[in-house]
Amino acid sequence: MRKIPFFSIIILVLILFLSFFGNFLYTTSANDLSVSNILLPPSHVHPFGTDRLGRDLLARVMQGGQVSFIIGVGSALIATMVGLMAGATAGFLQGKTDKIFVIAVDLFLTFPTFFLLLTLVSYVKASVFVLIVVISITGWMTTARLIRSQSFEISNQSFIKILKIAKVSRLKILLKYYLPLLAPLFLISFTFGVGGSILAESGLSFLGLGISAPQISWGTILSEGKEVLDIAWWVSFFPGLMIFLVTLSFMSLSDYLQALTNKKEKNSV
Repeated sequence: MRKIPFFSIIILVLILFLSFFGNFLYTTSANDLSVSNILLPPSHVHPFGTDRLGRDLLARVMQGGQVSFIIGVGSALIATMVGLMAGATAGFLQGKTDKIFVIAVDLFLTFPTFFLLLTLVSYVKASVFVLIVVISITGWMTTARLIRSQSFEISNQSFIKILKIAKVSRLKILLKYYLPLLAPLFLISFTFGVGGSILAESGLSFLGLGISAPQISWGTILSEGKEVLDIAWWVSFFPGLMIFLVTLSFMSLSDYLQALTNKKEKNSV
């Protein structure tokens, strides 16, 4: 069995603390301009250096982390909830409901996810709320298919068939028996989805289609740094490092939850 990913959990806790509470310890403003501090390399005064407008990069990374986490967690939660409800309903009711579900998922999967994101964002002005909705719209299909597959297996269990014969309420069966059994898969999909959502937001912001000023995210900071990458590597490096560490940590946590779930299933056989 895989060990608990303590290193990944510690990284996530530290970055979360840095993003939401770091400003109480590091009080430098993220928006103060300074002509004399333009593109300074990392030092004891500016641990992450400064950008091309002389703004402290550590302060900006902390503030940008708040937006990136809110979008990542919010969109992953909505996408996973939609996937859970759609997949569980299709697997439980089956028949025509399942056929409609398959057609809807296939239609969404016809378009490459990132290009679908670009299309949706190009028609609306990006904001935190808009990006959460748009990313969740393009991210529910994988979870829904996994939940549907698992729901089919649950439907074939003898106790579920007995409950249906006894004419127990469908809603009661779903809430009392399906959801607890689907909870591990929900958690796996959610943790996996947070990392993917942060990457999606960063990609859109990097292309100039995501968060716009005065709000900042790791993606916007990364985008600003690409223009001075040859003379100031730190402007792109540190937000990129945050994205890499958070995404890797969530993926590692998702892998652990999946391994834990697989072990329980083997032991129950």
